[in-house]
Amino acid sequence: MTRPKPRVSVSQRVALFQDSLIRDMTRLASVHGAINLAQGYPDFSAPKELKAAAARAVREGYNQYELTWGSEELRNAIAHKARRFNGIQATGDDNVTVTCGATEAMVATMLALTDSNDEVIVPEPFYECYPSSALISGARVRTVRLREPDFRLDEEELKRAFSGRRGVKPRAIVVNTPNNPTGRVLSRDELRLVADLCSDHGVVAITDEIYEQIVYDGARHVSLATLGDMADSTVTISGVSKTYSVTGWRIGYAVAEKGLTEAIRKVHDFLTVCAPAPLQRAALAAYNLDDSYYALLTRTYTRKRDYLLKSLESMGFECLKPEGAYFIMADFRSLWGGDDVGFAENLVKDGGVAVVPASSFFSTPGAGKTRVRLAFPKQDSTLREAVERMRKRIG
Repeated sequence: MTRPKPRVSVSQRVALFQDSLIRDMTRLASVHGAINLAQGYPDFSAPKELKAAAARAVREGYNQYELTWGSEELRNAIAHKARRFNGIQATGDDNVTVTCGATEAMVATMLALTDSNDEVIVPEPFYECYPSSALISGARVRTVRLREPDFRLDEEELKRAFSGRRGVKPRAIVVNTPNNPTGRVLSRDELRLVADLCSDHGVVAITDEIYEQIVYDGARHVSLATLGDMADSTVTISGVSKTYSVTGWRIGYAVAEKGLTEAIRKVHDFLTVCAPAPLQRAALAAYNLDDSYYALLTRTYTRKRDYLLKSLESMGFECLKPEGAYFIMADFRSLWGGDDVGFAENLVKDGGVAVVPASSFFSTPGAGKTRVRLAFPKQDSTLREAVERMRKRIG
């Protein structure tokens, strides 16, 4: 495909990116010796089976380039998981691309499928990499506000977005469920709405399902690719980072129809060549864990969620109870007269706890200014200490 000349230069597009307040708060946490509830990574150990497999892979010599789109064994394991857990009919040969984390899968997909004549619909609030990935490809971003206070898809807003504007039609929509930062698990009806609109308008869905195994209170994760005819027009993105507590391994993947997969693989090849070879080998151990692992995962994160949620509410925060993922959006308006950035900076410097200003998840000016996001994939002792520090600072 011949790519049209971008409307703006690469440097101009990069200037449009929002700075990462998440990583800014991580740096501030390090400077001030604060507990980091800003960035969503566990401070506890990964499963022993995965660590042993990683060490064994290095010792056994899996240290050179792997096949660009992933080892045959790992692609087949991911395809099996997609069929068994997600209900997506996939094969390792035709439908799976192993990437350097879910973020690279998102960037590779945007570069492969969109260009400067396209628009990408991004529901807001959003994880920060979605607009940036679209901008890298030269596409325009159209945000659609989720309906507050429960952050549900707004049917009329979504229909307006799919209709396009100024002669630019949407090429893709990003769907994130379970959702970061809100903790929502999109219902089957919400996803069916997206599926119908994609089918009607010829739009590709790019789904980030990295938190698919972390759901609460009987909620069920539904993959958009299983609805209607969406199997042919959905790129399903996930990885091992969150479910298996190995965020630094950078093993992600994209599952898509064969033609879409071929395009994604070409871009992935020139972005990173391949994901880390020994860690691809080790990731196989993740897909060999039995169902008891996932039951324990749910119980563990449910306990952590309930503890932090109850603690925040007792301090005067107003919180949306997460249905999935491991974040809590907390409204501090009854506790602090300033904005979210001021609240977060004060808390990390004087309270010893790092959180994320919620405005980093919005492009709409003024949105999110009374909220912060807290991550709870932490040891119980870490969460207790964080709560104690916040009580001392907030009262």
